[in-house]
Amino acid sequence: MKNGKVTYALVGFGGIAENRIAKEGFAMDKARFTEALPHCELVGATDVNPARQSAVEALGLKWYGSFEEILADASIDAVYIATNNASHAALALKAMDAGKHVMVEKPISTSIEDAEAMRAKAQEKGLSLSVDQMMVNNAFNRLAKQELATGAVGAVNDSTFHMQFLYGATPQEAATWRCSKIEEMGGPIGDVASHCFYMAEYLFDSEIVSVAAAYIPKTMDIVAENGAYIKFTMKNGLQGSVMVAFSEPRGGFVGTMCAQGYEIYGDKGVMRGFGTMFQFSGHKDEPFKVHLEVETADGVRQLAPTTFQNIYQAQIDAHAVSIITGKLLDGSDGIRNLRLCRKAHESAQNGGKVMAI
Repeated sequence: MKNGKVTYALVGFGGIAENRIAKEGFAMDKARFTEALPHCELVGATDVNPARQSAVEALGLKWYGSFEEILADASIDAVYIATNNASHAALALKAMDAGKHVMVEKPISTSIEDAEAMRAKAQEKGLSLSVDQMMVNNAFNRLAKQELATGAVGAVNDSTFHMQFLYGATPQEAATWRCSKIEEMGGPIGDVASHCFYMAEYLFDSEIVSVAAAYIPKTMDIVAENGAYIKFTMKNGLQGSVMVAFSEPRGGFVGTMCAQGYEIYGDKGVMRGFGTMFQFSGHKDEPFKVHLEVETADGVRQLAPTTFQNIYQAQIDAHAVSIITGKLLDGSDGIRNLRLCRKAHESAQNGGKVMAI
């Protein structure tokens, strides 16, 4: 550790890694974030594309010529893996063999078998393994959980979580992994239903025990599904639905952001989140104002958090704290999420058959 902080190196430095993980998550954008993370520090990065070196060094980070160079550096405590999905497992296993703690972008891997091997390796080596399921850290989602627990909409009996937008309408987008590589968890189920699943489990503090799914009509020329409608049931008896799609224009930017959220129905009212299922944290400089409301017979009440934390920073810091305190994570939440996505596909391919988790 360096000055009592866990030191990280970022493996993969594409757009998401640079802008969401490095600049936001590790607070490297000093124009936006004036305070460093309290328990960790990003010190370097690598990418298979050597042209990314200048972007890495522009942030004051050390450029590593290869993944192996990172593993050989004893000053690096942990790696954050932000490479293509198919490489997550192999890189994570190699990093843990070298004694590095691991945080990985979702999905944890592309197969349950590989994911379980990652968990076993973390447990064997006494290392912390975490997956970036960051939306639980959104201040509006945390407030929603609190309000639901105090009966803001009464007894909940239904809910719907949705992430619907237009992606894949151009040849360039259709060729990306999100639209063309089902084996890498491309498609709306693997890419965004995954967020809906863990958010439902977070808000209702219960596990999903079964799913039943159907693909929506195929209207786009992409390899992956256009979208899906998924019903789920939870251990505590609650039910709900997930609606995801790459084929919905939703008007424009504002309409699209409003389509990334949820409605939670109780016997006294409904809670609605707008932009709560996205990459925003509620910062004032973000291009869309995330908002949350409750409607009852008395009217509509706006809910606003009093404090905010960047959703990526919170997730990264939690991983660092697990290392410092020895309360190690083993990636079980990521494995569970992957299994839910796999079962949704299996259901849709079998006439909507109910699949136990």
